[in-house]
Amino acid sequence: MKFLLVKTILVFLFCWVPSNMSTVCHVLLLLFQFCLVEPKRAQYRGGIIENPDFDRCLNGWNVFGNASIEEGKSKNGNKFLISKHRTRPLDGVSKNVQFEQGQIYSFSAWIQISEGIENVSVVFRIDGKDLIRAGKVIAKSGCWSLLKGGVTANSSSPVDILFETKNIRTEIWIDSVSLQAFTREQWKHHQEIMIKKERKSNVRFEVTCDNGTAVEGAFVSTKQIKGDFPFGCAMNHHILDNTDYQKWFASRFKYTAFTNEMKWYFDEAIQGQENYTIPDSMLNFCKQNDILVRGHNVFWADMKYQQKWVLDLSPDDLQKATTKRIDSVVSRYKGQLIAWDVVNENVHFRFYEDKLGPNASNEFYLRAYQLDPSITMFLNDYNTLEYCGDENVSPVTYMQKLENMLSYPGIQGISAGIGLEGHFGLGNANLAYMRSVMDIFGSTGLPLWFTEVSVANDPDQAQYLEEVLREGYSHPAVKGIIMFMGPAQAGFKETPLTDMSFSNTPAGDVVDKLLREWNSQTTETKTNAKGLSEILMNLGEHTVTVEHQLTNSLVTKTFNYKVAKGVRTVHFQIC
Repeated sequence: MKFLLVKTILVFLFCWVPSNMSTVCHVLLLLFQFCLVEPKRAQYRGGIIENPDFDRCLNGWNVFGNASIEEGKSKNGNKFLISKHRTRPLDGVSKNVQFEQGQIYSFSAWIQISEGIENVSVVFRIDGKDLIRAGKVIAKSGCWSLLKGGVTANSSSPVDILFETKNIRTEIWIDSVSLQAFTREQWKHHQEIMIKKERKSNVRFEVTCDNGTAVEGAFVSTKQIKGDFPFGCAMNHHILDNTDYQKWFASRFKYTAFTNEMKWYFDEAIQGQENYTIPDSMLNFCKQNDILVRGHNVFWADMKYQQKWVLDLSPDDLQKATTKRIDSVVSRYKGQLIAWDVVNENVHFRFYEDKLGPNASNEFYLRAYQLDPSITMFLNDYNTLEYCGDENVSPVTYMQKLENMLSYPGIQGISAGIGLEGHFGLGNANLAYMRSVMDIFGSTGLPLWFTEVSVANDPDQAQYLEEVLREGYSHPAVKGIIMFMGPAQAGFKETPLTDMSFSNTPAGDVVDKLLREWNSQTTETKTNAKGLSEILMNLGEHTVTVEHQLTNSLVTKTFNYKVAKGVRTVHFQIC
């Protein structure tokens, strides 16, 4: 508790300086302060959980393993459950529920521990055997933290809800437990509500003559030119000599990232022989076709993706080589990119930290920011959305890495972003876990991007892909999506969007459908007796034409609607 208090005080002192009041301070304060003296009531009134707030003592709750449970009570009279005398990480309390196949279960609980700071996970034990870790939180003594997660039920079976922490000496305090079941139809309905709220806006068109008289019966037609939401696709070097690939890509996408061509091993395969010919040519193609590019990546933290000559360098020589690399690539593309994945998969791997010291990656972010302060610098890692069992990159560990980077001296002005790769394996997407992850990261106020979405070659691949993309698009914290897929002829085999003849696969049909839905809206309506018509429009750039046959008038304007708040009125004078 003392350690937490000292860190909190230091953050407040740092952020007290006016020049340091930034997104960094907001994130740091959130990381340290989102911890309540009293927990909030259970979401959905507990959902299918009996006695979620322990108002009826411990009714419906059981002991699991070697432990004991008892009722706790705060000074304000709030009741909660205490798991103590634990001998194994999973020992403590359990709650039995029944899962129904195909339903989506959203979980939340407020957690506190008796001393220190520990990671606490919720674990679902399916049918008495299979363990699924479905969410995690950094729990502290002295205050309550919200644990969120979830799972999609692959079968109808009894399930035990358990809580896990590796420190068996600490007590786990639990309150306001909720498990809410949703059908897929209910889940999709919520997505549609959020899309309407976050990605659309009502626009009222007012049509008059020059004397202010309302014009009834004027035709108002709109055509979306460009969507406001960045929805794009990766590309590779095959696009440079394949006109079919060029036509296919340019007719669909306005955002991209290069799969390999900006990576260090591609640009400097032999030490001292930098070659940017291919990424330069790809970037020129993008400029000619109004396509914006995410930089991917300056460094890759996984040792197996280092050039052999990099592996052979001494620490001093590696320091010189990394400085040369970051200065070269970031300076070269300054002002031409919208983002950089500065150190790829740096939550999982630490090649540069092992070689150059614990602040190696922080120094890379600082240097990239100094070289090009205008763009967003991303952390980027896998198993963030798609797999809740990877403890190396849970939201907890990702946030700790983010905290470490954002608190590094000199980096306080950086525009930081959270990159979630999203390489989904076989089976259904865990939409409840995805949403809980986006909620957690979204609370930082930093932009989230799905940076490398792909879906395994599954019989239901198209449906699976649509679920993933809609889940991201419907969440307000997600500011862009890049798919790591494309035409089979360009080597995209796992999630091909076209066959070898550039005819759509089922996954390609899904992408084209979403492009039409999100980026190609057309509408037509008539004004009423007051000269008004109102249209719900996708955010983005639209051409609007107003025509009135009786007055033989036609007016066309182009508008860009970016902020989805309230109803705005656009006036047309046509006679």
